Amino acid sequence: MPARRGSLVLLILVLLGAILIPFFIWGGRFDAALSLEGAREWMEGFGVWAWAGGVVLLVSDIVLPVPSTVVMSAIGWVYGWLVGGIVCAAGSMLSGIVAYAACRWLGRGAAVWIAGEAGIQKAEALFERHGGWLVAVSRWTPVLPEAVACLAGIARMRWRVFLPALACGSIPLGVAFAAIGHLGQSEPTWAIALSAITPIVLWILASRLVLRPRAASPSDHGG
Repeated sequence: MPARRGSLVLLILVLLGAILIPFFIWGGRFDAALSLEGAREWMEGFGVWAWAGGVVLLVSDIVLPVPSTVVMSAIGWVYGWLVGGIVCAAGSMLSGIVAYAACRWLGRGAAVWIAGEAGIQKAEALFERHGGWLVAVSRWTPVLPEAVACLAGIARMRWRVFLPALACGSIPLGVAFAAIGHLGQSEPTWAIALSAITPIVLWILASRLVLRPRAASPSDHGG
């Protein structure tokens, strides 16, 4: 029986569809319920655990149409730009890690069925060459953070590259939008530009360490 032709594009479209469909169905309701004030009130219902409620909302963005930047602004409103930024960055990173881990260990079989082995090999090659850039830069974009994290898991991107790239994208994003909430603003252009440019600079610096060739050990030569 001939092997199925692989289609990485089809896999990407399926992932984007799975993310976008809930937005089309429930997006309006979530936007209304999780306005800046609504998100703050929801989190403050948890008392001293308000920060944990914020993190849960950010992680839920993997499967639900949660307006994550509004939630981050609400966290900054409650905790200030520094502590709030740390909470937001942690929530964004945890969201990426959950999506990556779930697709790496649970979604690989379905991905092979959709894209074929050839399609998965294309994904692996893509993330081996450009995965750091894709993960870092995608964090400030809508929809793409979840899709890229899932693809990184399916492609089995190396943890030692994925985590620093995720941090390079998540930290400036979290601090920028926590600062927005702390200053009582909505989404000014400067914050969006900052959260888009800073991951690029951070990954340029981090990649010099993360992607540095490791010295060969005796075991690499069979010794």
